[in-house]
Amino acid sequence: MKAGFRRYGTRRASSARRACGRVATVGSVIGVLALLSVGPAPGASADDVESKQWYLEAMSAGALWEASTGEGIKVAVVDSGVSMTPSLKGRVLPGKDATGRRGGSLDDYDSHGTSMAELIVGSGRNGGLKGLAPGAEVISFRTTLGGKRESDSAEAIRAAADSDARIINMSFGSDFMYPEEKAAVKYAASKGKLMFASVGNEAEKKDSIDYPAAYPGVTGVSAADESGKVAKFSEFGVYVDLAAPGLDIPHWCDATFRSYCEEGGGGTSSATAIASASAALVWSKHPDWTANQVLRVLIDTAGRDWPKDEPSDYLGYGLIRPARHVVKGEGKPGPADIDPITNKKTVSAGNSGDDGASPSASAPAASSASPHKGAPDDDQDEKAAVAKSTDADGGSSSQMWLIGGGLAAVALLGGGAYAAVRARRGA
Repeated sequence: MKAGFRRYGTRRASSARRACGRVATVGSVIGVLALLSVGPAPGASADDVESKQWYLEAMSAGALWEASTGEGIKVAVVDSGVSMTPSLKGRVLPGKDATGRRGGSLDDYDSHGTSMAELIVGSGRNGGLKGLAPGAEVISFRTTLGGKRESDSAEAIRAAADSDARIINMSFGSDFMYPEEKAAVKYAASKGKLMFASVGNEAEKKDSIDYPAAYPGVTGVSAADESGKVAKFSEFGVYVDLAAPGLDIPHWCDATFRSYCEEGGGGTSSATAIASASAALVWSKHPDWTANQVLRVLIDTAGRDWPKDEPSDYLGYGLIRPARHVVKGEGKPGPADIDPITNKKTVSAGNSGDDGASPSASAPAASSASPHKGAPDDDQDEKAAVAKSTDADGGSSSQMWLIGGGLAAVALLGGGAYAAVRARRGA
């Protein structure tokens, strides 16, 4: 039995295959340093949705945009389509429609894809959402969310791989691994793309990760709140690689595009879009880098208080903090041809961006590359995570969420059933 792909923006997600052998250690919360106080931005009205985007201030967006806006980088949004709202005017390009529905890739039948696009590249015009990478561009590839056609997502991902987008954003998922979709993801990796996908929103029901986040070559993104604590709904396991803001994020209410909704907004969908935008900011600053190098810097500068080689099942390598590199220059790109997660050699993919720079990513080498996140490339069981006990006080500690403007929030790696797990992923 097959299940359809689900959007993650409103937390209506299905769960994925259970990670084998994962052992959890439950910790306790020992405190909070500070919570971010978010009010209307200077000059903004109380009704301006941008003033509700708490993470922009937390991530020092103003300082980020002085250094990089994502200019020159294209992000493929594989979703329900992207409609041309005032905030997206001049920032969206047509891609491909794989649904067979009326309209095309620039006709969003759900509003989900448009919300994701605005979170990435929105200008904020007419009181709309402000994207974290407002100088980047989005290419829309429309797929079916909630349908039963595996070929939709596979076709859309392949089309995105053949485009000049360097980043592919996939804020959707399914319980099942589909051979066509898996092959499309592998093809996109061979074309040199950096792929981000939401891990899912049903952690309170199931403790596993959805596809495409669990495929080799895809960076799985979980959701965190203003305090840096992982969301209770955010699915967890060995395929979580990074965490980004994913609670209380405004989004379009429906496909009429009349108003934004705030209650219950966000999810791992929004977190994925913010992660994609963060990558665009870094890549724009270093257009000759490979995807390995961009991802390595995001990992190196992520907020965590545990060893980098022992990622958490809940927050992965940590809370994404692009300002640490874009503004402060922290983080080393490292080798262009080494996957930062598996530490295996990859081969350059010969896919250049518009500016004729070096290949935009790396593809797995047929002879030596281990699959991303240590998962077998064939349809075998996942490798067991090697659990490590937390420290004596329960393993929780404070950690700066995102650097900038003297603001800090705690990364809570504990809390009931959602305590942090120190899980080493086999490479």
